[in-house]
Amino acid sequence: MLRTREQVRVLGPGDRDAFIALAEQDPVVNVFADYRARLTNLDERWLGGQVWGRFEGDRLVAGCHLGANLVPVQCTPADVGAFADAALRRRNTVGTIVGLADVVSALWELIEPRWTTPREIRPDQPHLEMQRLPTIAVDPRVRLTTPQDLDVLYPACVAMYTEEVGVSPENDAGGGDLYRARIRQLIGRGWSMASFDEHGVVFKAEVACVTPYAAQVQGVWVRPDRRGEGLATSGMAAVVSHIISSGTAPVVSLYVNEWNAPARAAYARVGFEQTATFATLMF
Repeated sequence: MLRTREQVRVLGPGDRDAFIALAEQDPVVNVFADYRARLTNLDERWLGGQVWGRFEGDRLVAGCHLGANLVPVQCTPADVGAFADAALRRRNTVGTIVGLADVVSALWELIEPRWTTPREIRPDQPHLEMQRLPTIAVDPRVRLTTPQDLDVLYPACVAMYTEEVGVSPENDAGGGDLYRARIRQLIGRGWSMASFDEHGVVFKAEVACVTPYAAQVQGVWVRPDRRGEGLATSGMAAVVSHIISSGTAPVVSLYVNEWNAPARAAYARVGFEQTATFATLMF
């Protein structure tokens, strides 16, 4: 039961500034939700979902992004009960629950009896940050991709997604057309970087979202036949150098699976440090 003067409701454009201020309490961890609020102004037509907030009096104290991704924002484990019913009403549209591990665990404990079984649970994902230029050598072959690279880049993106998530993005509604459009959009924004050889993509990574505080990197991949050459390290050094030097964002973040020892070692060599622990449930 809610305490006196508490309110839980859907947020709209009039709540944009309050929600961004909430996300800014931990702006790197909350980069996804912050980015989505700035991009959509919390208008449901553009969100493709909803953002909910919990208020104490007039003060927004916790939030939850409910779209294809369910993402708690500045929630403690005690806060998540406020959003359980809203989450359950949208469970058919949620593909991923992701956020701070203790918060995701507390939410899942509440909603699991009425939710479908996750396809995979990743309970321990180090969240990494870096806010300086790398001191190691960057790969000079890693560059921003162009629209002319799309036909070569797209199969590598599909391969990365399938390897990472366990299903092909081409299996989703709309097949490859929507995923290709997403890659084209990242290229157009200058958020896609890669290196190439005569056989195709060697290394690639994308920026998933950007705010004034941080850029979150996703989709880091090295072609299997070129693994073990240190290309992830020098490639990520190039990505971090570009993001910071270009003024895209002052901090670069990502999260990685705990069991992925080669990736974690590469990120550590670049200079990333763990600042939090995430968890992801995939459906």
